[in-house]
Order: sequence, then C-alpha cells, then structure tokens
Amino acid sequence: MPVLPFACIATPLTDAAVQNAIDTLGIDPPTFWAILRVETLGCGYLASWRPQILFERHVFSRLTGGVWDAIAPDVSNPVPGGYGAGGDNQYARLGKAYNLNQNDPADPSIPTPTRNAALQAASWGVGQVLGENATDVGFASVQDMVMQMCLSEDRQVAAVVNYILANNLQDALQAQDWATYAAEYNGPDYAKNNYDVQLSQYYALYQSAASIPDLTVRAGQLLLLLLGYDPMGVDGVQGPHTLAALHNFQAAQGQALTVGIDATVVQSLNTALPQPQMLNLG
Repeated sequence: MPVLPFACIATPLTDAAVQNAIDTLGIDPPTFWAILRVETLGCGYLASWRPQILFERHVFSRLTGGVWDAIAPDVSNPVPGGYGAGGDNQYARLGKAYNLNQNDPADPSIPTPTRNAALQAASWGVGQVLGENATDVGFASVQDMVMQMCLSEDRQVAAVVNYILANNLQDALQAQDWATYAAEYNGPDYAKNNYDVQLSQYYALYQSAASIPDLTVRAGQLLLLLLGYDPMGVDGVQGPHTLAALHNFQAAQGQALTVGIDATVVQSLNTALPQPQMLNLG
C-alpha cells in the first residue's frame, strides 16, 4: 500500500486551540465538545497514529466521473455507504482507491487526478472534514490538508472552525439549532443517523462541568493509546480503564505508579513515544 511523506505526529488537543474555537465561533464549551463527540467520539487519531477518516465511495465516484465504478464498486460507487468497519479499515479502502490507476507514477507522493480524488473523498480528523473542502477551510491543497491532519488535533479543530465559518453555521450553533447545523455539516440525510438528536444529547451531557474533558487527562489518554496502552476512550475523564492503562505503562517503564494523569505523567508519556511513522494508506 502507498506510504505518503506525511509524518504522523498526532499531538493532542491544547487549551489554546479549544479556547480559540470557542471564541471564534461565539459558542460555549458544551457546544464545542458536542460537535467533536458526534463526529469521532471526540478523538482525532487511531492507535496506529493515523488521523481518523471515513472513506466516501460515492464522493470518489463523482470526482472521477465513475470511471472506476465497474472495476472497484466497493470504493467507487454512486451509491453512498459500503463503509464496512471503521478505524484502520478505512485506510485500506482509501489505499485501494489511491492505487486504482496503474498509469500513475510509481512514487506514491506524486499527485495525480485519481490520487487527489481518493484523498478528497475521505473525511479527516476529529471533526471529519471532507478532503474535497481542503481549500475552502484554508489549506493550499488536499495534500497540505492531509499533512496537517497528521500533525495535531489543533490543526484538525482549526479545519472544523474554518468549515463552520465558510458555511455560516456559527449562528445555528449559537442558537443550538442542531437540525440546521447538521443539515449542512452532515448532509441532507442527517436525520437517518440522528445527528441533530445526538448533538442535543451531548450538549445536555456537557452542561455538567464534570463532563467537560480535562485536557491534561485527555492528552494522557491519547498518548497511552499511541503507545499501545488502550485507555478505552479519549474523553478527558479519568476512570478505571484509564488508570489501568496508565499503570500498565508505568510498570513496563519501571516507574512508580501514580494516582492519575498530571503534567508530569504527560511528559513521561511524551518521552516514551517512538519516532513518528509516515502515513500509510493501507
């Protein structure tokens, strides 16, 4: 499968990025977190260090004029759906589409119409911004967007903010008009997946200050995930699964077990990270 020269750094979300999004959009913290929770359960990366994606076969079919529909209907099809399993499986689908044109250069980093269409047909990051919207949300190209998605959740959130502004959706968010927001952000079929209902439910959940993610805990959870110690969720709430993952890491490192995640623990997790890998589309 193709490997692109984009380093998967996967830096956790920072307070500065969260506050900038809230201030720029004129929304409250519960609205911000509800948006992210609906799209990706609030985490922008997989355990494989790669950005969360969803490959849309109907978008790829449209962008390529349907030329691959008969050859690879699982990844090129005018009918939406056929996603299969989430997570890393979506990269297998993306990689297949990326490789369809046998006349493309051997170097997978060289853009071609088919390769561009494949990247544009995936939704990227914590807010699942479609690659087709790359230039509309401030990136020079879809390749630039993918590179930035690999670097940090801060850049993923910036793309979400820019998409909302570009489509004038901030007023709907400020009014908690979830149906209007979901109809544009998630598409006209939003009701099939209850996006508006989910937004409302998560907004209500985050009214409790105890439910708002603690960004230090959340950073630790993401770093544990990247290190192979699954905390069973990156939600910024320290529970038994997070503590078990942390203690397994600390034991493996010969460190004293702590009662939770603080800045010192986050630093130790960062220190343990291996060198980042390039983005593998497979």
